[in-house]
Amino acid sequence: MVTVLRTGGFRVVIFTDDHEPAHVHVFADGEAKINLSGPGGGPELIWAVGMKHADVRKCLKLIEENGEALLARWNEIHG
Repeated sequence: MVTVLRTGGFRVVIFTDDHEPAHVHVFADGEAKINLSGPGGGPELIWAVGMKHADVRKCLKLIEENGEALLARWNEIHG
């Protein structure tokens, strides 16, 4: 597990032994799994557990704002 971003109380990680499609896990008061590129091109929430709706919206915005860098990091880790 590699922490790729920490900000605003969120910790964004990529698991080194994870699978396609490219996605991240976001931890705060709960956890969310977010695809980096959904059908519309932006981030896509896969699931969230124990996270308030407002925090889910914030982490989706965070992933959208950092999407290119996170996708580049995914590709570095997974080849």
